[in-house]
Amino acid sequence: MISAKMKSLGALALLSAPLFVSAAEEVNVYSLRQPFLMQPLFDAFTKETNINVNVVFAKSGLAERLKREGKNSPADLVLTTDLGNLSEIQESGVTQGIKTDTLTTNIPSQYRDPNGEWYALTTRVRAIYASKERVPEGAITTYEDLAKPEWKGKICTRSGKHPYNVALIASMIAHHGEEKTESWLVALKSNLAQKPQGNDRAQVKAIKEGVCDLSLGNSYYYGNMLTDPEQSEWAAAVRITFPNQNDRGAHVNISGVALTKSSPNKANAIKLMEFLTDDMAQRMYSEQNYEYPVKPGVPASALVSSWGKFKADPLPLTEVEKHRAAAVKLVDKVNFDG
Repeated sequence: MISAKMKSLGALALLSAPLFVSAAEEVNVYSLRQPFLMQPLFDAFTKETNINVNVVFAKSGLAERLKREGKNSPADLVLTTDLGNLSEIQESGVTQGIKTDTLTTNIPSQYRDPNGEWYALTTRVRAIYASKERVPEGAITTYEDLAKPEWKGKICTRSGKHPYNVALIASMIAHHGEEKTESWLVALKSNLAQKPQGNDRAQVKAIKEGVCDLSLGNSYYYGNMLTDPEQSEWAAAVRITFPNQNDRGAHVNISGVALTKSSPNKANAIKLMEFLTDDMAQRMYSEQNYEYPVKPGVPASALVSSWGKFKADPLPLTEVEKHRAAAVKLVDKVNFDG
């Protein structure tokens, strides 16, 4: 005969078992990256590991959400689109450092936090787009060239306060100091064809329409436009230029991942982090969103490779990050968006 105590323990085991099984078979992700890009990667991970990936896709506000949820947050990982977003999440105190042999082997040191609080998953160049019709090849080769007087009234860009431009300005400060970067920013503003507006693709559209001859934009947008029937004519009107190839190299930004401090499924989360940095996922990133693999040795997609090789600025992104606040202040100081 089964005692009352045994019955109680049996009931507890039945109650607990599904919870442990569920926790061992899942990982929870908050993502600023879009479903079209991430879901195929998550599906491939689940197929390989039998670990389910639960995702909250958002456009903003993940740092605030994680702070609000605190230690009770169900999130294991946060995926972001930019160095600035990664830094914001780290500065919010909601991440934890993690280091594994796989992560440190797959991700070059310049593209990860020294304490393991974030890792890059892809890279993208802050490129210069130039009109094929009105800008001779080789006429502009550096970010510094954008300040030259011959480009007065011929440049388009999105807001100077957008994270992509803030990171570029921060890298300029890292290389040239605040005083020279301010002078560069003032000259760049005087060369604008219109008030900063829209997104990176809108600037290429403006070149196609003759509003301007040059623009700043992330490299993966070139692939997105070339493969979009409604935007392929915009892309066909420009050439993509990788700046500063004869000196420090082009400024590179990242998308990345961070492990949350509250992670309830830490082991599974680390498995997903390692999966996203390995060969198959790195190839999928490049093929689906025309970004560059961050893992050395993984080739870019055929389309991305057709743009040619480039030299990346080797400056660690943690050094760029140190100047982000100063970059934002400079944008305000020169009234860049005004």
